[in-house]
Amino acid sequence: MADPWAGAKAAAARHAVATRVRPGLKIALGTGSTAACAVRAIAERFPGEPFDCVSSSLATEELARSLGLAVRELGADDRFDLMLDGADEVSPALDLTKGGGGALFREKFLARLSRETVILVDPSKLVKALGERAPIPVEVVPFARPVLVRELRGLDYEVRLRLNPGGQPFRTDNGNELLDLSPKRPLPDPKATDRDLHALPGVVETGLFPGLASRVVIGENDGRVAERLPSGGARA
Repeated sequence: MADPWAGAKAAAARHAVATRVRPGLKIALGTGSTAACAVRAIAERFPGEPFDCVSSSLATEELARSLGLAVRELGADDRFDLMLDGADEVSPALDLTKGGGGALFREKFLARLSRETVILVDPSKLVKALGERAPIPVEVVPFARPVLVRELRGLDYEVRLRLNPGGQPFRTDNGNELLDLSPKRPLPDPKATDRDLHALPGVVETGLFPGLASRVVIGENDGRVAERLPSGGARA
């Protein structure tokens, strides 16, 4: 099935690469369909340029290498000039829900090591509050999963174990499982929810990214692009 927002994702990616990427940068690469557009845009705009890249997933690493971008393992002293990634939801405060591609732990880890995290989305990802349209992924230790499902349901979440196409539990690149949580109502305080979920033993990471986006680039299918900044400012 064709992606109805493919043009918007490509527009956001091309704009971000044109305005934020330059030779010599250390770049963290996100995961998912929009992040893949950014990888393709880098390779197209800077063919043969030896960027210093670390990827948040094996899927992105394979794509980047297939396009001629060098990707290496994370180093102990790594800090990145820029991270390019997508999101499942973006709130007016630029808080994010992420993890639809299953790489939330590595994405959040790299975002925290990045001087600037640029999020690329289409308009369907803009919400009034997180939890409005997308589930909240939570990466969990498989051994703890049955207990966590019970505890999370007791906290009034609908809980779904993410499965792979073969019907088995989806495994992250870290070997863990994912629970997709649907809150009964959108989240009034994503930072507090993130903290509360982390307090549950067996939770490795959540797909709530409060305060990590430096800017959000919103593409349209007709090629138009707008930017949003954490202060609430917007630029067309």
